[in-house]
Amino acid sequence: MAYEIVMPRLGWTMEEGIFVEWLKKDGDAVQVGDLLCAVEGDKAINEIESFESGILRIPPDAPPPGAKVKVGTLLGYILAVGEQLPMGKTKIAALNVQHATSEIQSPLTTADQATKRPADHPTISPRARRIAAELGVQWQAITGSGRTGRIVERDVRAAAAMQMQTEPRSELRVSPLARRRAEELGVDLRTLTEAGKRIEVADVEAAAKQNLTEPALSLPKGLKDLSGLQGIPLTNVRRVIAERMATSAHTAAAVTLTTEADATEFVRLRQAIVADLKDADVPAPSYNDLLTKLVAVALREHPTLNASLDDDQIIQHAAVHIGMAVDTERGLLVPVVHDVQAKSVQQIAAESARLIEQVRTNKIAADDLRGGTFTITNLGMYEIDAFTPIINLPQCAILGVGRIVAKQVVIDEDAETVAVRKMMALSLTFDHRIVDGAPAARFLQRIKRFVEHPFGWLTR
Repeated sequence: MAYEIVMPRLGWTMEEGIFVEWLKKDGDAVQVGDLLCAVEGDKAINEIESFESGILRIPPDAPPPGAKVKVGTLLGYILAVGEQLPMGKTKIAALNVQHATSEIQSPLTTADQATKRPADHPTISPRARRIAAELGVQWQAITGSGRTGRIVERDVRAAAAMQMQTEPRSELRVSPLARRRAEELGVDLRTLTEAGKRIEVADVEAAAKQNLTEPALSLPKGLKDLSGLQGIPLTNVRRVIAERMATSAHTAAAVTLTTEADATEFVRLRQAIVADLKDADVPAPSYNDLLTKLVAVALREHPTLNASLDDDQIIQHAAVHIGMAVDTERGLLVPVVHDVQAKSVQQIAAESARLIEQVRTNKIAADDLRGGTFTITNLGMYEIDAFTPIINLPQCAILGVGRIVAKQVVIDEDAETVAVRKMMALSLTFDHRIVDGAPAARFLQRIKRFVEHPFGWLTR
């Protein structure tokens, strides 16, 4: 019986995604667990594995790489040896039919197929595929050293090193996002090549702008001459961000409270931790990691803020799952540290470092982007004080963190004494449909106290 491969739903709100590429070829033998294709959901690229064994058949009218595809759309089939495509579905090209016939007539056992496949159809691990794309290596010509001849990372890096020795000036190192952006904007990547330099999205967009200023050249694909205005195609991630932010702004009864905390002791605490871990082989917690822990403690004391609205009921979550807003080349993404209430500061630091690295290298799993009950967004590194963060629905609230800056403040009003202290701006946006102003204010006040006296929550 034919097994249909369809566009999966990678999130509750996902209605369509982008078909990125096939990881197998038409006519390849497929085993359960093999990676079939890569698709992009709302926020991440996911590699889809097979739940059946058989022969992969890709119809001629299957969505091409880069196409927007609705959830449930047919992508291909896995058929048994000798099985024909379902009538009325589609036709197989003549070349594919011949390929299938040769497969059917070949009396190979599964073990024989595993022995033969590396020579005829080289396979590659997902990590090796990504490394090959970054280093500009044509992996199809590589002989794999992995089990059953699979191409692994060391094979790709060895090929890249050989390529550098034989053709040092032809190396083209391009990030996957930059390669896709170049296709969207019609930029020739060869014009951006510099020895030893990896081409990033910013390089591609700068080249696209330069092309606009050259009258002798035609406009890149996706850009239109609108009296000097530049039109940038809306990416899938940017479209999702736009939809969710607009929904939040028009749905939630958002109210923002702001305060300023004396973070002098908070800064000293982190400095002491960093100094203590200087020679240790573990990551030192960032200010965000410390804030994640103290916010989790505060949420356990104020559960009305660790809540979400589900139709006609308010759900207060027992566990605390905190999302961290991260700026990436693709846009704003929010990986989630799950069960923060049960983790130490050191565990939070290790988990957040992993999530940030994966989200910035586009390797984040879909599960790591779901399930948040509260979000923290920090713009302090951009010298921003107070701001109005937008709630990440269906969550109840989001905490905006501003910069830590030295200020002269009054220490004793009666004695008229002042001192220089490190102050931090905090902005809490909450959904007034779920919680009232007074409970929200008490929660923000608790966070302020934790910042100013940062020792009571460390062991919780």
